[in-house]
Amino acid sequence: MTIDVLRGLTLALMIVVNMSISETQSYAPLLHAPWHGLTLTDLVFPSFLFVVGTAMAFTLDRYEAQGTAAFLSKVARRTALIFLCGYLLYWFPFFRVDAAGALELRPLAETRIPGVLQRIALCYGAAALIVHAGGVRLALAFSAAALLGTWALLVGFGDLTLKGNAALKLDLWLLGPGHLYQGEGIPFDPEGLLGTLPATVNVLAGWLAGHALRRSGANWETVARLALAGAACVALAWLWSELLPFNKKLWTSSYTLVSCGVALVLLAALVWRFQLRAPAPRWGWFFEIFGRNTLFLYLVAELTMAVLWLTQVGGQATMLWLYDGLFRSWLPDKPASLLFALVFMGACWAVGWILDRRRIYIKL
Repeated sequence: MTIDVLRGLTLALMIVVNMSISETQSYAPLLHAPWHGLTLTDLVFPSFLFVVGTAMAFTLDRYEAQGTAAFLSKVARRTALIFLCGYLLYWFPFFRVDAAGALELRPLAETRIPGVLQRIALCYGAAALIVHAGGVRLALAFSAAALLGTWALLVGFGDLTLKGNAALKLDLWLLGPGHLYQGEGIPFDPEGLLGTLPATVNVLAGWLAGHALRRSGANWETVARLALAGAACVALAWLWSELLPFNKKLWTSSYTLVSCGVALVLLAALVWRFQLRAPAPRWGWFFEIFGRNTLFLYLVAELTMAVLWLTQVGGQATMLWLYDGLFRSWLPDKPASLLFALVFMGACWAVGWILDRRRIYIKL
């Protein structure tokens, strides 16, 4: 239950922050830091990666029991499927109208390759292989090497600016500008290849936490250890940020460490509240619904948002038509934007509730 609640909580926040109408019409905590810095929103995606790792601690054993070949096949299949879903999401709606008014296939040369689901896929696949090959020791060794190595690469092969960073140089060299996110004023992808290295540490941190829960059980000692580990990560990250700033778009090592620390403390708090205190709070059920079909509901939310932006009513995007007519007409900009996001999130939750009522669980 605790893992579903944490997974559902992160998804609910992801949907709300992704529904931002514009930076000027959203509250500051619901926006990413422009470059260096840290906001509530910046902690959502790494927390989702963390809970991917936590769930792995309870599922990978089933793959392992079927033998190495079956394990590798299942991990490869899931990695490829999640990556493909993310790629198709950015290629959607697949067709466009040319100058003559005819439909033509949207060129793959202009389709973004990195992305949120793609990063989840690559981090999941890498973490699963690391855990399979060496367990706790290799997970810790890889994490240390990845954090220090990313630091060295960012400092040694560029600067920490938008136009001069090493992550951008790597993505331009391997993928080209047409396959990168275009929303930063230049081709630059916040889910690029270099950032996937430290982001894998978020998954491994979640796996280590889940492994501790499986080995020692949900008790006061385990909760205390998770909370202390989280506090230590946060403290070390703040010290490190004096040399290497928190930066979600570069996924700096200090940012990785602080996000792991926050996720550990949050997991400890949820284990305490849902498993060590009785009765469990009723609000957990709301997030459990999200946590049982997480990736599918994320796709539903993203596809629906894409359709709302791509279609038009009365000469404006359907998204803005709904926002203006239903919310902005009687509320100031920021409350209207937040309420719109919450209502949309509730609609996605309703889809999850219907699936849960019918015992339908779609696993990617």
